[in-house]
Amino acid sequence: MNTDALVDRLESFATTLPGLVAGVTTDDACWRPKRNQWSILEIVNHMVDIETGDMRLRLSMTLDDPTKPWPAIDPQAWVKERRHNERDLDGSVLRFIAERNTSVDWLRTLDDPAWDNAYEHPKFGPMCAGDILAAWTAHDILHTRQICKRLFQLTKRDALPYSTDYAGTWIE
Repeated sequence: MNTDALVDRLESFATTLPGLVAGVTTDDACWRPKRNQWSILEIVNHMVDIETGDMRLRLSMTLDDPTKPWPAIDPQAWVKERRHNERDLDGSVLRFIAERNTSVDWLRTLDDPAWDNAYEHPKFGPMCAGDILAAWTAHDILHTRQICKRLFQLTKRDALPYSTDYAGTWIE
């Protein structure tokens, strides 16, 4: 595993995220294309939740003692319970950046981590610490795509009655 490349990607996302959402208005940040789909603001706050209550915590636990049970998480419920769509976008982005910087600083202090330590996940089976780091990095990319899709949908909405078809179509 190229740990340095993965950690570098995690670090760079702290500068990518603000650029992705720069200029998004409060109304657009809260907009959902469908009732069951997350807004940009909910996506950003989900990423803060995952940074603090999932990836960093679970990776640390797996490295320290992979037999210790992980705390439960419920990202879908957190969106409503924690009122993600009522928060401030700029403040949420700043919170993400601060937490990500803490994560990267911690990752860079690890001395010969046991990437093969495996936690027995009830749904995914054995999950090595290395799997968690890889998934953490991939999680950023998946939500980058999700934010880009919301921006595309906002553009289509705001362009009406005109069409964005000349630009191309969104490929799922």
